[in-house]
Amino acid sequence: MQRSTTPTVDSKSVIRKVKRGILPVAFLLYAFNYMDRSSISYAQLTMGKELGIDVATYGSIAAIFFVAYVLLEVPSNMILARVGARRWLARIAITWGLVTIVTGFVQDLAQLYVARVALGIAEAGLFPGLILFLTYWFLNQDRGRAIGAMALAMPVALVVGSFTGGLILDHVDWFGLSSWRWVFILQGLPPVLLGFWLLLTLADRPRKARWLSEAERDWLEESIAAEQATVAEQQDKAGELRALRHPKVLYLGAINALAGVATYGMTFFLPQVVSQLYPTYSATDIGIYGAIPYICAAGAMLLIVRYADLSGRRKPVVLACFLIAIIGLIVTAVFQDVPALGLVGLVLLAIGVVSNIPTFWALASEVLTREQSTVGIAVINALASAGGFFGPFLIGKVAGAGNTIVGLSVPMVSLALAFVMLLFVKVPGRVPPSAPEASPSDASR
Repeated sequence: MQRSTTPTVDSKSVIRKVKRGILPVAFLLYAFNYMDRSSISYAQLTMGKELGIDVATYGSIAAIFFVAYVLLEVPSNMILARVGARRWLARIAITWGLVTIVTGFVQDLAQLYVARVALGIAEAGLFPGLILFLTYWFLNQDRGRAIGAMALAMPVALVVGSFTGGLILDHVDWFGLSSWRWVFILQGLPPVLLGFWLLLTLADRPRKARWLSEAERDWLEESIAAEQATVAEQQDKAGELRALRHPKVLYLGAINALAGVATYGMTFFLPQVVSQLYPTYSATDIGIYGAIPYICAAGAMLLIVRYADLSGRRKPVVLACFLIAIIGLIVTAVFQDVPALGLVGLVLLAIGVVSNIPTFWALASEVLTREQSTVGIAVINALASAGGFFGPFLIGKVAGAGNTIVGLSVPMVSLALAFVMLLFVKVPGRVPPSAPEASPSDASR
């Protein structure tokens, strides 16, 4: 017997459930990912002396991570779309955690290079995979804040990594192993455990979420599908592989690559800059001072992302973030002999770099159709990762064997170029938000 009425769904309640069920997973994955990727920045404070690694060589070691990472971004996202997020994200977490642990046992520079390449292979596809995963669960009006909640993991991870990295270097040398080795070993264990947990618990799509009712699952799936259909009507038609050469994808990717120079330059070199500002401080002290920019950035990002989503002014917000980061770099470079002001510059840099990320990705996912998103998001992120290669490499070369702060001229120039390029990006009209109360039939009208 057919039902005479369609169950009414409280859309706000559904979104709250999705936030509770999905965002903690994305947050933990991204947090542990960033901790593992950047663990070398604190390990280098003592590893460099033991293995004979100067600033220029360290820049090359940090950069080589991105070689395989860039090449595998697109294939990884295509695999995720086909095999499901649960299995693929779990595979990524387990393999990168194991590689990080193994890095703690390298004996020379050649082995360290191999370990960093292997880490790039293992981690490839995580961030674009998470962005794509969030498009399966969140409508456009909520997506920026969802990405922001996930991206909050970056400064949080760097804060935790700063504190723990410094403490481990000063206090952990168990079983005769150097303290820098324990930075890798201890920070590699959590993602392995998280990966196995994901295999048991993660839902790939709303239709597989046991914590949603059948009516809620139907409403969410149909609402997202209807929104994507509306966006598709406004955009050029392009299949998955055509997105590899779509001008809009490549242009956004170029902007993200230039921004990536600053993002990864900060990630890999901030501890070295702090140690140069405070040359007599211990590793623990450097970890504490190095955490300050990220603490400030985390708070600022929450406010900035909320404003960008509610106002719809995502492009101006990203432009402002680029400008704040440029000002921060200038302040640190000019006042490197005044530690407090140099640290203020690093705070501004972190705020600009961290806060632009979720808003930029919300803007990109708003611009791309569903057909373009699977490959397009991966392409854009792969190009950012190319910035991750050139950023640390060029900073290391410019800094040479001495003044790391001189290398900050590299991200300064790249952010200025990104600012100019973003000025010419055309933003489509926003898709109207769905009504607070809706039913499955209403969503598909």
